[in-house]
This record gives sequence, structure tokens and C-alpha cells, in this order.
Amino acid sequence: MIKSKLFALLCLLAFFAGKPITDGGYSVGDTVKDFKLKNVSGDMVSLADYKDDKGIILIFDCNTCPVSKAYNSRIKELHGMYAEKGFPVLAINSNDPGRQPGDSFDEMVKYAKKHDYKHAYVQDLNQDVAKAFGATNTPHVFLLKNTGADFKVAYIGAIDNNSRDADAADKKYVEDAIDALLGGKDPETSKTKAIGCSIKWKEA
Repeated sequence: MIKSKLFALLCLLAFFAGKPITDGGYSVGDTVKDFKLKNVSGDMVSLADYKDDKGIILIFDCNTCPVSKAYNSRIKELHGMYAEKGFPVLAINSNDPGRQPGDSFDEMVKYAKKHDYKHAYVQDLNQDVAKAFGATNTPHVFLLKNTGADFKVAYIGAIDNNSRDADAADKKYVEDAIDALLGGKDPETSKTKAIGCSIKWKEA
């Protein structure tokens, strides 16, 4: 009970901790500009690397946020369920390691190895990608659809409607959105509120 209340308190504090400094960012239907970021494998990763996929489950994530940790298994499951269907997970850590040492590149490498990541986990050290997307929280999902010429945003928001208990979630927004795209339809729900920790921005 105490653990449950502590988690709820951490989530509440994380949600209200700081206001996002990004304005605008991508909306559903927007074309996404390519980028190139360093993966925990040491390789550079760009959207162009996914040109043969149907889309990308792009998630702003991190090592340290309790909400991200609560979603860790679900993020891995999304990759396991949908990578072979053409929708792999691409996780981006945009937290400033100067403010959050647990999100340094070396710690990302350790975290990915510890949790046996099969998906790419890249560092947005300059935070340019988070600002371009308008990402505010971790985890914060941007589901991208490959049109053949570029990637467009098809869904923005949360993974599901229960950050504490995956089994209790009765709305699985990302799964529903991908299933709609695989069926040749637009997602019925294209935007929800991302619940999680604020991205730790570099201090001016």
C-alpha cells in the first residue's frame, strides 16, 4: 500500500514538475524532418534507416523517470508485437545528463543492456529532436506512418490509460492506432495526453 501511494505521489510530482519549454512541435498529419542520433550500440540512427518499415513507434523515454520505468515492459512488448509487422520502437532520451546524470549515454548503454533492449535507444544530447517534435514528457509517443516519401505523424500521446498497472489499462491507444494503420485506416483516437515526467531541459 505504501509503495503504491509512493508511486502515485512520484507520478503526481513528475507530472507537475516544471512546464514544457517547447512551443508548437509536430501535430497529427505533419511531416517529420529526419535526424541522426547515436544509438546505445554506438551506431548513428536516422529515420531513413526505417524506410522499409510501415512506420515507427517513436517514444521519448529515459532511464530515471518512475513513469517510464513503469512502462518499460510495455514499451519492450510493443516492439516485440509490432516490429515484425513493420512498426519497430525507436526510443529517444532527451534529458540533459548535466541535470540528470542517470540519463548519461554510458548509463543509457547500461540500462539498455540490463533490460535487454531489442529496440534502438538513442540520445538526443542537444535536445533538438525533442524540441522539433514538441515532446514534453517521458514517455511521450509519436506514432509515425511511412507514406513512401516521408514519415507523417499519425498519433501523439500516451501508450495506454493506466500508467501504474498494464493489466488494468482498458484503452491501449498505441496498439489501437497501429492496428488501424495496418488495416488501412486512420487511428480513431489520434491524440491523448502524455502522462509522465517532464523532460529535463538544459538550463539557459
